[in-house]
Amino acid sequence: MISNDKRIRIITGHYGSGKTEFSVNYVTALKEVSDRKVAIADLDIVNVYFRSREKKKEMEEQGIYVISSSIEGAGLDVPAVSAAITTPVKDKSCDYVIDLGGNDVGTKVLGRIIPLLQPEEVDFFMVVNTYRPNTSTPEGVIEQMRNLEAASGLKVTGFINNTNLIRETTAACLADGDTILKEVTKRTGVPVKYVSYVEELLTEEIPQGLAGELFPMKFYMRKSWM
Repeated sequence: MISNDKRIRIITGHYGSGKTEFSVNYVTALKEVSDRKVAIADLDIVNVYFRSREKKKEMEEQGIYVISSSIEGAGLDVPAVSAAITTPVKDKSCDYVIDLGGNDVGTKVLGRIIPLLQPEEVDFFMVVNTYRPNTSTPEGVIEQMRNLEAASGLKVTGFINNTNLIRETTAACLADGDTILKEVTKRTGVPVKYVSYVEELLTEEIPQGLAGELFPMKFYMRKSWM
């Protein structure tokens, strides 16, 4: 269960993996089961689309502390990271989710908090959509994982199988991703932690034997016409 993950959950992934949708769903689900303080930091200063900060109002209404740009204002897009990102790291009574930017470039903003992190408190989850070009094979997933690890200084502790075709997603998509990620696990020893999917899209039965815990989601970031 998500409440059993380490206190600080850093969520990363290649461009188009769906990491922000997963991050918002994850922190929302975490708040529902946790009696602790819950915070999320949007550290995506690379991609101007689908950022968790766009749902700041909705998350704050649920009691989630949201950290985003240090400069806020309507119509602004400023690649600046707030100094507040260190506060939940130091506060042992707070569960912390960090939504990183895509690819190894997006992990570099972790520089400010890396010296404060204690390995026993940190999960570094990599969201994978095996239908994306750079993560469509075990070799591609492993290459991207190594790039993320080299840029961040952290080791990936688990994969999120988020293989999807957006609104054309079927249960077979999850099985396709499962096949590739099981091979990655075999080669690297890194387990699949979750199988994430938008619940409203899957009308058929989910295949048995998938690696990872099932994690149903809602569309928070994607509009109905997208």
